[in-house]
Amino acid sequence: MSISFGGIGEYAATFHNSSSAPAVAGKAVKISGNGEVSACSAGDNIAGVCISAGAQFAAVQLRGFVKLPYSGAAPNLGYCRLSADSGGGVKTDSSGREYLVVEVDTSAKTAGLFL
Repeated sequence: MSISFGGIGEYAATFHNSSSAPAVAGKAVKISGNGEVSACSAGDNIAGVCISAGAQFAAVQLRGFVKLPYSGAAPNLGYCRLSADSGGGVKTDSSGREYLVVEVDTSAKTAGLFL
């Protein structure tokens, strides 16, 4: 038997995609303007994860389970404060937002968390 967190509480929305720092599928994004998202910079609060992106629009998962790469120290399981890292993933950050981390793979350097 295996477990799966996919689909739990998921929802997504379509935003304008920033032309100066475009969102990329599979990477964390931030709100960069009215109805617009862009790629995160290190330390940014994460609004969601880009599901798909084109030149003008990006679909963004705003809630539910996601798996993202992490940099630096591995996040703790349970509630953990995180912010964006410079590569579209996450990093532990005492001033970041709190997320429920349910999986950490130290070999792959990925964290599974609920937005």
